[in-house]
Amino acid sequence: MKKLINNPDNIVDEMLNSMVLAHPEYVKRVDGCDVLVRAGGSKGKVALVSGGGSGHEPAHGGYVGKGMLDAAVAGAMFTSPTPDQVYEAIKACDGGEGVLLVIKNYTGDVMNFEMAAEMASDEGIRVEQVIVNDDVAVENSTWTTGRRGIAGTIFVHKCAGAAAEAGKNLDEVKAVAEKVIANVRSMGMAVAPCTVPSAGKPSFELAEDEVEIGMGIHGEPGTHREKIRSAEDTTNHLLDKILAEGIYNKGDKVAVMVNGLGGTPLQELYVCNKAVAERLEKEGITIAKTFVGNFMTSIDMEGYSVSLLKLDAELEGYVNAQADTPAFKML
Repeated sequence: MKKLINNPDNIVDEMLNSMVLAHPEYVKRVDGCDVLVRAGGSKGKVALVSGGGSGHEPAHGGYVGKGMLDAAVAGAMFTSPTPDQVYEAIKACDGGEGVLLVIKNYTGDVMNFEMAAEMASDEGIRVEQVIVNDDVAVENSTWTTGRRGIAGTIFVHKCAGAAAEAGKNLDEVKAVAEKVIANVRSMGMAVAPCTVPSAGKPSFELAEDEVEIGMGIHGEPGTHREKIRSAEDTTNHLLDKILAEGIYNKGDKVAVMVNGLGGTPLQELYVCNKAVAERLEKEGITIAKTFVGNFMTSIDMEGYSVSLLKLDAELEGYVNAQADTPAFKML
């Protein structure tokens, strides 16, 4: 294993401290917690809290800032944050208008965030939650009951964050988040595995000419393994599953996210995006906005995912609204 680290046990702590050093105008760390909050506070608006295991950077701390999150909770590598950590995040960012928890559908995350919500409610803080389950690859998997939450979560952060920034109340912000969840679908694949630093070896094995379709962001199994094909063929296979959901039709407008998993060159992501654009044009679906890059990674995994968000006028406005965070800027 070759990694630019000091001690595998200290990676999350060092990463969070360094994010504050690099972006003091955006984030500060809650004392004694693996939590980043907005440097300027979150008074007078609904606050958004998200998070999960580390290893998915820039998610989630990279999205703390105007127009997106108010707090991000970092668990250990690929490990759900504890209820106490989530509870501290809720308290730290509550500005009196309530808090919305954006939870990816993993059993540990759901359980721990819900426990934290109960703790905060006992303190008089109003907390609501939504659970993101955009991955169409498999119905149940390692660590989940039901579909997994993957890169489509970023669209939830973006749209619900914009609604909160616009002054919507907690019920309205939650409704926007739920609308995004109902209209976003994703699927990914892996060319090569990731290496968890504490393990010191790849999390799974693939032959030199083999890929895994439908791989999860923690290395969970996908639908199948196959010989590597062209970017166009692979992307169309992912889109076949996404479009089979039946929620995207001719004449619709969508936002597209082509998300790298950490080890895929940007040039390859753009090649895959070309295949997305060409396929959607054939389907008569209009692309209103495209995002290409590393938004929710899996440490150093080679691979990518495709997410589609069906837009109405409201969601299109929120997708295009201003946002200013360390990892996401739309000014």
